Amino acid sequence: MKYLVIIEETETGYSAFSPDLPGCVATGSTRDEVEKNMKAAVSLHIEGMLQEGLEIPHPRSFSTYLEAPA
Repeated sequence: MKYLVIIEETETGYSAFSPDLPGCVATGSTRDEVEKNMKAAVSLHIEGMLQEGLEIPHPRSFSTYLEAPA
């Protein structure tokens, strides 16, 4: 499954989360690092849910860009 991941630049690097996996977050010094960390976080999050017998949510989020007057 593919999950939407939101990456945000912070004062100290980058942070990421997935709206379809509440509580699944990661940080990193670079964009590449946060993407790598988030991939691992998603895997661990899903593994933990399976171990607890929880249902794995299907991806439902999507993104788009809207143009707004400056």
